[in-house]
Amino acid sequence: MTAATATGSVWTFDAIGTSWAIETAHPLSSVARAGVAVAVDGFDREWSRFRDDSLVSALAEGRTASVVAPADTDAMLALYDELDAATRGAVNPLVGDALARLGYDARLTLTPRGAAEPAPAWRDVLTWGSGILSMSRPAMLDVGALGKGRLVDRVLDIVRAHTDGDVIVDGSGDLAVRGAPVRIGLEHPYDPERAIGVVTVRDGALCASAITRRAWGDGLHHVLDARTGAPVRAYAATWAVADTAMRADALATALFFDGGAELAAAWGATWVRMRTDGRVEWSPGFEGEIF
Repeated sequence: MTAATATGSVWTFDAIGTSWAIETAHPLSSVARAGVAVAVDGFDREWSRFRDDSLVSALAEGRTASVVAPADTDAMLALYDELDAATRGAVNPLVGDALARLGYDARLTLTPRGAAEPAPAWRDVLTWGSGILSMSRPAMLDVGALGKGRLVDRVLDIVRAHTDGDVIVDGSGDLAVRGAPVRIGLEHPYDPERAIGVVTVRDGALCASAITRRAWGDGLHHVLDARTGAPVRAYAATWAVADTAMRADALATALFFDGGAELAAAWGATWVRMRTDGRVEWSPGFEGEIF
């Protein structure tokens, strides 16, 4: 996605394996930047399956069966409940082992080591409550369906606490806007030099997902159907506009499956998606332009 923005101060940095840009009317103070850095590092240490020292790695390796639940646990896993129900089990936070089996593992070997296998029934394995997150057996949590959106929302809150005026937080495909509206291009999944349309976001968030962004072999990419453990085939890219980045991120995943459009309608969100044959679909009420 590309955004046409007003001139301001832009802070760029790399975090959680991708590039970020935060645009504000005036330069962020060192205190604000430090607050963002602490939040991002903390989230990574808790939820990253690519770090040996993360909480989810400790649970996956059986080093512990329970951990003190991170602050984002309730918000994210409750939303996974809604995604699971809407997609009839296609979206599941225990797809980490299925991704690793296909080569998208902690070491990024990108070499499959077996056939696709379904993810476990996550509510039979994973429990949380009273400040504790527990696994009945080792399994790898992967909150990629909505985790980056959640972090974008948290970063936005920190930035807004330290500055007045317009703010844009862009986490490479997950973008939140407050203040002046922002016109955003919808990048063609097969040609990053082209856009399939544009949309203006006002005091909301736009998140995108594409099977071409994290792909490493013939038909291998990061969007899996948890019921089979295999990559999806019908859709190439999705875009969702919602009130928060976490919800937009969640919908950008759910829209690869039956039930995603209905969930978006229930949340009052709008969307666009492109099939792998190039056909484009969009929701009623979508206020952008499709070329």
